[in-house]
Amino acid sequence: MDKINALHDKILEMVAEYYRLAHAPVQHKTFVPGESKVNYAGRVFDEKEMVNLTDAALEFWLTGGRYTAEFEKKLAAYLGVRFALMVNSGSSANLLAFAALTSPLLGDRRIKRGDEVITVACAFPTTVAPIIQYGAIPVFVDVALPGANIDVTQLEKAYSPKTKAVMIAHTLGNPFDVKKVKEFCDKHGLFLIEDNCDALGSEFEGRFTGTWGDIGTSSFYPPHHLTMGEGGAVYTDDPLLKKIMLSMRDWGRECWCSSGVDNSCGCRFSKQFGSLPVGYDHKYVYSHFGYNLKGTDLQAAIGVAQLDKVADFTAKRRENYAVLYEGLKDLEALEIFTALPEAAPSWFGFLMTVTEKAKFTRTELTEYLEKNLIQTRNLFAGNILRHPCFETLKEGVDYRVTGELSVTEKIMNNSFWIGLYPGMTEEKLEYMIARIREFCGK
Repeated sequence: MDKINALHDKILEMVAEYYRLAHAPVQHKTFVPGESKVNYAGRVFDEKEMVNLTDAALEFWLTGGRYTAEFEKKLAAYLGVRFALMVNSGSSANLLAFAALTSPLLGDRRIKRGDEVITVACAFPTTVAPIIQYGAIPVFVDVALPGANIDVTQLEKAYSPKTKAVMIAHTLGNPFDVKKVKEFCDKHGLFLIEDNCDALGSEFEGRFTGTWGDIGTSSFYPPHHLTMGEGGAVYTDDPLLKKIMLSMRDWGRECWCSSGVDNSCGCRFSKQFGSLPVGYDHKYVYSHFGYNLKGTDLQAAIGVAQLDKVADFTAKRRENYAVLYEGLKDLEALEIFTALPEAAPSWFGFLMTVTEKAKFTRTELTEYLEKNLIQTRNLFAGNILRHPCFETLKEGVDYRVTGELSVTEKIMNNSFWIGLYPGMTEEKLEYMIARIREFCGK
C-alpha cells in the first residue's frame, strides 16, 4: 500500500510539472496584434484542475462519486442554497428543471400539456425547448435594451389562467429584474426557473442570481464561468423539488441511494409501491419518467478546483467589462450593454447594438473584426421564432406571442458581442477597442 500511495503522489507531482511545461506557456503566450487570435472565451485553469482530474482517473470510479458529492456541496455553499445536483450539461439542467415541474408530486401546481410558460424569443434554444417538448405552450414576450433582458412591463399582458411558470435566462451574465419577476410569480402562484447558465456569480440586490426562483440552472461548458468541459447543475431550496430532480436525473427511480450504495433509504425490501409485489427491490422502483443526466467524477474533479477560482473570475470579468465600456462608450454608432442599478453582473460577454446613426451594418463590422482575428458572436438565437425548428409549429396552438417583438428583431439584426473572459489580457482588450474605433471612424 505504501508503494501504491507513493506512486500515486509521484504521478500527481508529474502532472503538475506537465502543466507548468505544456499548458502554462500557452495560457501566458505573448499577444501579437494582428497575428494572435482574440477568442471570445476560453478555459482558464492551472495545475490544480489537472491534478484533480488525474486523481479521479486513477481512482477510476468514473461515474458520480466522492468528487461529485464534494462539488455539489461546495456549489450549494457558494450560492447559499440547500441543494445542488450535478448533471452532464447546462441544457440537461434546463430539461431537468422544467421536467421537475411536471411531477405528479406537485399536485395542482404541476405543469400539464396545454399549460402556459412565459419566456422570451431572444433566447438560447434549450431554455425554450423543454417547454415545447413537454407539451406546454411557451408565451413569448419582448426584451428591452440596453440590458437585453425580459421587458417586465409585458408580464401581466402575457399572463392567462393557463399560466403556470416563468422560465428565462440572465442574458450574458446581466441579471434581469428578478425582483419584479419574482413578485409577479408570487402574485399569481407561478414557478420561476432562472436559467443561470451564463451568469454564475452575478448578483441582484446582493443576492446571487439563480437563487431567487424555485430552481436555478448552470452550465459548465468551456466558455462559461467555470468549466468541466461538459457539465451543469440544478439548485433549489425546496426539498420536494430536490427529491423530484434527483429521481428524474437518475432514471426516474424512487430510491435515493448514491451510486454503489445499498439501502441507505432503509426500505429496500420492506415496502410496497404501486401494484408491484410487496418487498420489490426499492432500487428498481420508478416514480417518474426520467433520464440518466448524471455527470462523471472526472468532470466534478475539475469543477471542485474551478469553484475555488469563481470569485476571482467574477472580479476579472467585471474589470474587463469596465475597460471595454470606457473605451467604447462614446461611440454613437454603438449602444452598449448595461446593467440595472441593483445588479452586479458577472459578465459573460460584451454586447453591442449597431444604432440608426451608424453608417454600417452589424455584419460589416463583425466581418471586419473577424478578419482582424477578433472572434464575435450573435446573441444566440436572436429570435428563436425565426429558426427552422419553429417552422412546423403553429402560433396560437403550439406557442403564443404577446405584443410586438420589435426589440428582439432589432437584436437579431443589429447586435453582437465580443469576449471579456478572465483569460483576456489588457493588450487584447485594447486591441479590440482600437479596431472597433478604427472601423467607426474614431
